[in-house]
Amino acid sequence: MVIFQKRVADLTELALTRFLSRARQSAGLRGAVNVLLTSSAEMKSLNRRFRNKDKPTDVLSFPAESGVQEKSAGEIAISAEIAIQNAHSLGHSPAEEVKILVLHGVLHLRGYDHECDNGQMAKREKRLRAQLHLPLGLIERTAPERSSDRSSERPSASGRTGRKHQP
Repeated sequence: MVIFQKRVADLTELALTRFLSRARQSAGLRGAVNVLLTSSAEMKSLNRRFRNKDKPTDVLSFPAESGVQEKSAGEIAISAEIAIQNAHSLGHSPAEEVKILVLHGVLHLRGYDHECDNGQMAKREKRLRAQLHLPLGLIERTAPERSSDRSSERPSASGRTGRKHQP
């Protein structure tokens, strides 16, 4: 299910639902995924609640509890506002940026964690981006060129703990 609390230009619920289905299938992720496109204020609230970080972030992934993962893989929350800002600064469309964030979240729901997997997630994300016709991914973006608010740190997550990534 896709929920738009905030709209993104040239991205419909149907288009994002179709992309999510392709991304899940390509990543080998079983179970349904809910995606919420929301405001930076809501993302700040979620980030504070689940990660004790009092700032907005671009994407959070919430893996499903053990035992229900066959039906539900988890949930992904995305800041539409940050996605739009990043798209403009990186030279691609906001719709593409949301799809990049969805793919990144799907890979985290699949169990990948680029902070501790010796590049496995980066390689997989790069292959899937090419397959899904997406531009530069989150892991390939360089954190030092961004503001200090936008670190690439990601703590290990389990259960309902959010995973975050900001270029």
